[in-house]
Amino acid sequence: MVAIRKSNEEGHRRKFLVVVDDTPECGRALVYAAKRAARTGGVLLLLYVIAPSNFQHWLGVEDIMREEAREEAETTLAKAAQIVRSAARTEPELVIREGNRSDEIITLIDDDADIAILVLAAGTAKEGPGPLVSSIAGKSSGSFPIPITIVPGNLDDEALDALA
Repeated sequence: MVAIRKSNEEGHRRKFLVVVDDTPECGRALVYAAKRAARTGGVLLLLYVIAPSNFQHWLGVEDIMREEAREEAETTLAKAAQIVRSAARTEPELVIREGNRSDEIITLIDDDADIAILVLAAGTAKEGPGPLVSSIAGKSSGSFPIPITIVPGNLDDEALDALA
């Protein structure tokens, strides 16, 4: 099912969604999306998804793990936001969700009708483009609710600037 996008309606701005993680290629997606959003008058939305914990039978341990995961998410998003500010002098929106990453991406897209493009970066390792690119741009890409831009992970800032 295709989600109705409002990014072209008056009072709305097109949002570029980047899923933030600790992979080296994530920085490439951030720089490209920041420059693209700045050039087109859009907004950059950074999403960090915390994986669900498996310690539900030990409540105290689960609470500690959840808090540590939240702190890691906030730290990682702060670093990502600084990359965005440096690349394009724009202030991103930050979102933290907990759950299955693919499910949370779809839910966020469904919840925010201004999200118009998902920007991912492909890894350069011999193992392939990375699990997120493989899962989203692979089997489900034909039914994904918005366009997906995949940035090659080996592009430098100059190449990204020329493409954005």
